[in-house]
Amino acid sequence: MISSPKLFLLDAMALIYRAHFAFSKNPRITSSGLNTSAVFGFTNSLLEIIHKEKPTHIGVAFDTSDPTFRHTAFEAYKANRQEQPEDIAIAIPYVMKMLHAMHIPILVKPGYEADDIIGTLATQAGAAGFKVYMMTMDKDYCQLVNENVFLYRPAYMGNGHDVLDVAKVLEKFQIKEVCQVIDILGLMGDAVDNIPGIPGIGEKTAQKLIAEYGSVENLIANIEQLKGKQKENVIQFAEQGLLSKHLATIDVNVPIAFEPEKLLLEAPDKDLVGALCEELEFRNIKKRILGEEAVEPATTASPTIKAKAPADANQMSLFGGSSTSTETDGEETEIQIEPKNLANIYTTPHSYHIINKPDQVSLLIKHLFQLDEFCFDTETTKLDAITAEIVGMSFCYYAHEGYYVPVPANQDEARVLMEQFKPVFENEKSLKIGQNIKYDLLVLKNYGIALKGKMFDTMLAHYLLEPDMRHNMDALAESYLQYSPVSIETLIGKKGVKQGTMRDVDLADIAEYAAEDADITYQLKQIFAPRIKSLNLDALLDNVENPLIDVLAAMENEGVKIDPVSLKEYSKQLAEEIIIIEQKIYAQAGVNFNIASPKQLGEVLFEKLNLDPKAKKTSKSKQYATGEEVLSKLAYEHQIAKDIMDFRELQKLKSTYIDALPQLISPVDGRVHTSYNQAVAATGRLSSTNPNLQNIPIRTERGREIRKAFVRKDENHLILSADYSQIELRIMAAFSQEKNMMESFQKGIDIHSTTASKVFHVDLADVTSDMRRKAKMVNFGI
Repeated sequence: MISSPKLFLLDAMALIYRAHFAFSKNPRITSSGLNTSAVFGFTNSLLEIIHKEKPTHIGVAFDTSDPTFRHTAFEAYKANRQEQPEDIAIAIPYVMKMLHAMHIPILVKPGYEADDIIGTLATQAGAAGFKVYMMTMDKDYCQLVNENVFLYRPAYMGNGHDVLDVAKVLEKFQIKEVCQVIDILGLMGDAVDNIPGIPGIGEKTAQKLIAEYGSVENLIANIEQLKGKQKENVIQFAEQGLLSKHLATIDVNVPIAFEPEKLLLEAPDKDLVGALCEELEFRNIKKRILGEEAVEPATTASPTIKAKAPADANQMSLFGGSSTSTETDGEETEIQIEPKNLANIYTTPHSYHIINKPDQVSLLIKHLFQLDEFCFDTETTKLDAITAEIVGMSFCYYAHEGYYVPVPANQDEARVLMEQFKPVFENEKSLKIGQNIKYDLLVLKNYGIALKGKMFDTMLAHYLLEPDMRHNMDALAESYLQYSPVSIETLIGKKGVKQGTMRDVDLADIAEYAAEDADITYQLKQIFAPRIKSLNLDALLDNVENPLIDVLAAMENEGVKIDPVSLKEYSKQLAEEIIIIEQKIYAQAGVNFNIASPKQLGEVLFEKLNLDPKAKKTSKSKQYATGEEVLSKLAYEHQIAKDIMDFRELQKLKSTYIDALPQLISPVDGRVHTSYNQAVAATGRLSSTNPNLQNIPIRTERGREIRKAFVRKDENHLILSADYSQIELRIMAAFSQEKNMMESFQKGIDIHSTTASKVFHVDLADVTSDMRRKAKMVNFGI
């Protein structure tokens, strides 16, 4: 007899993503070519819960594309998230179909995220005496846990499921009250959701600070007790910390009502389930749901799903009388992901050698020069390739064998040694294999060595094979070799001011680590190369991506010159303008306040000045929304709103670009060197980081002033700007063979002006710039 009703609330997207990536190495593909991995994994998790946990009530919450209060409070919320993999976008409707067929409620509320929906229902259900289990891997849900509400983490990597109650949450975060989870999340931020937090504060530091001060607000109130850089960061980013706490807070006041009768677990629609399972080729899942004959092994894909056959075939039905009984005659059906037993350097036989004697070096060079292909990797003093020094090199040309050559710290001696390897790297007859080989190419340039001949970059090869997956070596080793490499942090410590360099590592340790890198990369090449060829991607890799490595390396090495003096002067000018605008805002407000504080700004705009009588506070933070969208609407009628937007623009320009760019000037050549990334955007576009030179402002007059600081190398050079001429429209004209478009391009007539003349019914000569701009929107809209 059930003592209290049990409600399971599932975070759909968290479970769908988990299922998708669990099968990323060996995806489930139907005979029609449909990737069903995410639907299969999600459905298995759902059935496991229904059978093992026997909930009386259940619901599955989904996010929507509508902006939430978090987007209003912070425009950059989730801005860094990668584009959703296509296979997941395809899977979501099928998951919803499965839920519909199984009569399981789908919980959606436009303008609210799944965690807000779950948080609201969990709070209400818990208060009504239900035992509520929130099924997700997201630690943010810990803030909702109470005596009746629990976080249910599904089984993974061979570990059983984990249920977090109040005691476990307090222990996990080292706090005294569950509500302090939000304070820790606010301080440390969240890179996945682009919640900034306070720089320099990670999870451990956040736990210490909250243990001492109790909350973000109390920490800020006691700033004077802090010391050093931490004190500076808390002072500078106090409002950012409060904003981050607001963003990390799950809204438990979503306008939805907990109606138990609508969440009752019901029997599935057999016809719908049967038809959908046939379409998805889920034969075993169909048997399990509908209670047919015993299950066969579910799949050979990794991770493997296993099922124990019951003594009574009726037990296979997950619904109906026999399935809800807590006592059985046979063994319970159990769905579990097999342990992911990864090999490592300690469990794998290998032969790695240190090459540090002249005769050994000569013999290795001679052998490498004769090989058709070999893999190499460099260990350096830093990630910045322009200023990095080589600590050592590793080579591999046979699996589980590797050779490490230490390079002297004395740069004169280092150049003598590197000169000996120059013929090896510049041998055009051998194929060079590497992981992110552009970095090694740039480092070798520091020693006057070019990388010649064909290259095979495992990172780029995997980017072509699986553009939506991660491409770093550790992830590739785990996915394709079932191998866990040595972590660099075990050698030089975790990231931060106390992290060492490769120069600090014992020779024996660095040799094992470096040779392992080359060995793994060599093995990955042997896996990727045949797949590239079988998918006809070899031409794309050989003729487009690989040649681009040299081009990008040359661009990065060259760098760009900026004028720090003009930026310094412009920084002073903006600082003065900021003060002037600040005073204008104070005068209009009739009070001095912190303009950068959303809380104070909202109180001034909507309580003191009453600019919008309908303005509402958010349910959680009790603050008014003061984002760009809100201010833009007010700016038409109120000058103070326009001035606040100008104030924000100036502050962003000053801190993000004008003051930051001079700090990135290289001491080697006085130039700024960005990194161009080939394997980041799944669409194939390049990205630029440290700094992002693709994002220098140009739309505003002040933004264009920043671009003026990018100057030519010397008086013998020019800065040339080149761009495709309406390439998308030319492609469209070629595909459609539309007569007017083709004629415009063939005669060199501006296509946007041509469209404007037709849209506005004027002669081509009478088209204004405003007409052309609107026609451009029409063209690219089409």
